Amino acid sequence: ALVLAVLSKIVFGLNTPLKLFSPAKVNLFLRVMGKRDDGFHELASLFQAIDIGDILSFEIRESEDLIECNIPGLPTDDSNLVTRAINLYRSKVPEAPFVHCKLDKRLPMEAGLGGGSSNAATTLYAMNLLTHSAATQEELIEWSAELGSDITFFLGPTGTAYCTGRGEIIQPIDLIQEQELFVIKPAMGLSTPLVFKTLANTNYATLSPRHPKDILQAFSNNAGPLNYINDLEPPAFEIQPILDQVKQKLLAYFPAGAMMSGSGTSLFGILSKKQRTDLSLESFPIDFQHECKRDLDLDLAVW
Repeated sequence: ALVLAVLSKIVFGLNTPLKLFSPAKVNLFLRVMGKRDDGFHELASLFQAIDIGDILSFEIRESEDLIECNIPGLPTDDSNLVTRAINLYRSKVPEAPFVHCKLDKRLPMEAGLGGGSSNAATTLYAMNLLTHSAATQEELIEWSAELGSDITFFLGPTGTAYCTGRGEIIQPIDLIQEQELFVIKPAMGLSTPLVFKTLANTNYATLSPRHPKDILQAFSNNAGPLNYINDLEPPAFEIQPILDQVKQKLLAYFPAGAMMSGSGTSLFGILSKKQRTDLSLESFPIDFQHECKRDLDLDLAVW
């Protein structure tokens, strides 16, 4: 189980090699407010950092950046957000050193957990530390929008934020009580553009009518299961119907709330107060894996 709490980057050493924790996030709700003139979608979402993530290590070197990853075959060229973050920071701060970055990737890909965005934010943060904080936090946040929408959140002052625009406009929130959850990641992934395209093909008919500010207010009053709303679930479930079956199984375990995070394919289940104290779900990870394999012939990971 994971603790929903404010997380900051954990610095294990200020001298190189510098080792940093790069946390994942879940969307406690996600509303799609429509398509914008620039082709992006207007979003409103409550982001929450959680205590699973990747580990990034940085060490100054004399020439040329070197990016290594523990996952064989993962590109480390300009398609990798870590590489792009290093290049972006150096374009803004030319005196930034060359680095050897080791990425210990523990988060799954195409999961809706913000792993790549968190890695980019952590890299900008690390590069700034190694350049004696040449940039302000506000500048890092501004620059991060050039790399992607979610990155801003991971550079923010709190682990909980109400995010709007493309996801880059953050309003820190200090209203979420500490909770515990399980994260479930089925073996398959989903393409975010395909999920949005499938949503658009319905002429956005499946969008929730709830106003995001009303949902946000509900989370300040111990949100019930009806407030875990994700407008990307219907198109994701259309593409991969088995995800809906997994969610229904999760709801049987977690009546307090269960939902897909982001564009999937990860889902999460919120523990009730009783479940947090009676240890009734101590064997849940193994039990749920066996149940989904038996009933759905589906392999999945549980955190």
